[in-house]
Amino acid sequence: MPERVLITGGAGFIGGRLAVRLHREGHDVRVLDNLIPQVHGPDPERNSPLLGTVRGVAEVRRGSVTSLTDLRSAISDIDIVVHLAAETGTGQSMYEIDRYVETNVGGTAKLMDLLTNESHEVRRVVVASSRAVYGEGAYRSRTGRVVYPPHRDEHSMAAGVFDVLDENDEVLVSIPTAEDALLQPSSVYGITKQVQESLVMTVAASIGVDAVALRYQNVYGPGQSLQNPYTGILSIFSTLIRRAEAIDIFEDGEESRDFVYIDDVVEATLRAMSRPEAVGQILNVGSGVATTVNEVVETLMRHFGETVPSRVTGRFRVGDIRHNVADTARLSAALDFTPAVSFDEGVRQFVDWARTEPVSSAAYQRSLEEMTARSLLK
Repeated sequence: MPERVLITGGAGFIGGRLAVRLHREGHDVRVLDNLIPQVHGPDPERNSPLLGTVRGVAEVRRGSVTSLTDLRSAISDIDIVVHLAAETGTGQSMYEIDRYVETNVGGTAKLMDLLTNESHEVRRVVVASSRAVYGEGAYRSRTGRVVYPPHRDEHSMAAGVFDVLDENDEVLVSIPTAEDALLQPSSVYGITKQVQESLVMTVAASIGVDAVALRYQNVYGPGQSLQNPYTGILSIFSTLIRRAEAIDIFEDGEESRDFVYIDDVVEATLRAMSRPEAVGQILNVGSGVATTVNEVVETLMRHFGETVPSRVTGRFRVGDIRHNVADTARLSAALDFTPAVSFDEGVRQFVDWARTEPVSSAAYQRSLEEMTARSLLK
């Protein structure tokens, strides 16, 4: 049956695609988004492709989750809240701390405060968490022991040792990280996502509202912002390729991430909104496949049919993790769903779309300069 759905941050990448799908299935969709220039450009009302995606399929309200007035109005007559609103970007979070905490933690606290203390019709909240809550995540030692190593030592990385080592300086092997892993985020962003999901899961249970937390891995695909220089490695590298500029690869390029295609993320989120088996669950949403940065560069250039210089620089960002890949067994069991789009096919579709978009400015270099000035990029 049709539901009345609020998507906070709904004019963003995931929110916009979700809104389109919900509208197509007959649901009434409302979007609350503050349309920040970093994501939408300086004149979003006229020029934001992301905003254009949701116009016509959702009621769009420009406002912030940090405003009780905006939130109170937005949740009126709503059945389900998909809480996506957040500042994103691990590197930027390390020096824009107050903004990240105010939006991610403060906005979530305001939402749960309203649901606790005021009348409403909300039955379920789905909150977007992140793989960043794990920090390095799970590894296996040479003896077969599963360990959750601390953050890598900065002095070792400066000496070119990027692998994760145990106490005997043996290289640990990355393995899929399950939801019951030790949580030890290595960035302010990761800390805020851990608090977000904890607030929602704890408070919702106490007030009789169903809740689900989705730990998204690295989401990519057509429609993502090409002008945000602080997040989205595919967007950043594709812009450099289209500008015929060199790509500087951090560390040795063998660091890896779990890239999950946007349509798979939307499908998982839809199921989390409706399935009884999802209630009370914290679920990884990823492909379950690790892809290195070197592989990302090769795949992008192959699908663009263009080659630009790429340099493995040995530089590194303080707080970056070495590897990450999701254990998706719980996702499959709770939602009867396994992501289906391979990285190669997803990149092909992303490149086909990116070719039709204007080439973004070179704001990425500015972001690197900001981190270097704060000793966060070595």
